[in-house]
Amino acid sequence: MGVVNVTPDSFSDGGRYLDHSAAIAHGRTLIAGGADILDVGGESTRPGAEPVAEAGEIARVVPVIGALAEATRVSVDTMKPAVARAAFAAGASMWNDVTALRHARDSAATAAALGCDVVLMHMQGEPRTMQAAPRYDDVVAEVAAFLIERADAAIAAGVARERIWLDPGIGFGKTMAHNLALIAHLDRLVALGFPVLFGASRKSFLGRIDAKAAAADDRLGGSLAAALAAARAGVAAVRVHDVRETVQALSVEAAVGQAR
Repeated sequence: MGVVNVTPDSFSDGGRYLDHSAAIAHGRTLIAGGADILDVGGESTRPGAEPVAEAGEIARVVPVIGALAEATRVSVDTMKPAVARAAFAAGASMWNDVTALRHARDSAATAAALGCDVVLMHMQGEPRTMQAAPRYDDVVAEVAAFLIERADAAIAAGVARERIWLDPGIGFGKTMAHNLALIAHLDRLVALGFPVLFGASRKSFLGRIDAKAAAADDRLGGSLAAALAAARAGVAAVRVHDVRETVQALSVEAAVGQAR
């Protein structure tokens, strides 16, 4: 899954693809690099991010989705049901919701009505404050329990079980230790029986491991290491900024495994 941020303030590439033509061109580059899905978002969910009005978010993503959906599968990264509906009318077929369908009363009903694949992500708190002081007694168990609860709620609302994906929410209300524990035990989340989406690309905890990687685009090595660990654990997809490099790393990993 390649990332297309149509935003002025995303942590890794804010403003670079705010222009529709630039976002579409970037998406096409990611497709050429091997992306199977493009995740298009119009509202940053980085720590401290400010909310975006519904109409503004729709105006950002719909033209981009409409162009890219002609070439590949497109996911819309939004917490708003109205944005999801507009995105699906433009050609999206997957809804990536960082709030796990909790943002609005009609979120789950909208997902059911759309009949779409939906990603339920774990986040402690909300984007503006989630990194203030995240706490867990057992982060892996608590994230797993939350994701199962949200999957059950989605199913009860009419979402087909086979349409549900889970995402542990690396970096969303979690310390570096929490993130590392989740990566080390991703197999426990995979064992829940739903496809798992994993996203650690360029995130700040990688810069805490390597203090020289203060800039988001200087975390390629760490992003690849995390993606490879996730692939070994059996996740269904990795959400990344650097598609070509990740495809190459995963291809070499697979080739080595076949040579054993």
